[in-house]
Amino acid sequence: MNGFSPYLDKHWLPRMPTLFTHPAVALAAAPWFRGVGVYRREIVAGATLSALPDLDVVTFVFGIPYGHVLGHRGLSHSLLFAAFMSGLFVWRWFANHPRRGPVWFYLFFCAASHGLLDALTNGGMGVALFAPFDNSRYFFPWRPIEVSPIGRAFFFNHRGEMVIGNELLWIWLPALLIAAAGLAIHIIRKRTHRTH
Repeated sequence: MNGFSPYLDKHWLPRMPTLFTHPAVALAAAPWFRGVGVYRREIVAGATLSALPDLDVVTFVFGIPYGHVLGHRGLSHSLLFAAFMSGLFVWRWFANHPRRGPVWFYLFFCAASHGLLDALTNGGMGVALFAPFDNSRYFFPWRPIEVSPIGRAFFFNHRGEMVIGNELLWIWLPALLIAAAGLAIHIIRKRTHRTH
């Protein structure tokens, strides 16, 4: 990729799971963290962090190549960035939370999930999970998630329908099952606690 020219020439933008799908992880994980103080505000923060890394697409406007450490799927998709941003959110919005440690871990899990999901996609360059210490791009060996080009007309064509169907199968369905299991366990624990 050379700078932003692919977009100018072919209406191309980076490929990833859709912006609507990354927050599925925050919703799926929330019931598992409910007992340590993860409620509505924390879930909104987790959903925000799960989508935040894709703001790096603005780097194309400034001519930063895809493979650069600051390019798409670079530093903003790393585990270090996830840890830093989670700490920033806790410091700014949850400083008085009685369970800051578990809330940080929940937010980190949400933020880190972005790069991990991108590493399960079947297109684009890999993810610089260990940037800035290592700018190598990584994919998982198993990559079932269809990448989705972002564009105004994307959701209104056959390709968009195929990608959304793929994400419903490989991300939203597992997320719903994980959330349901977490909620069921939370309810069982609560009832058990009441009986004692």
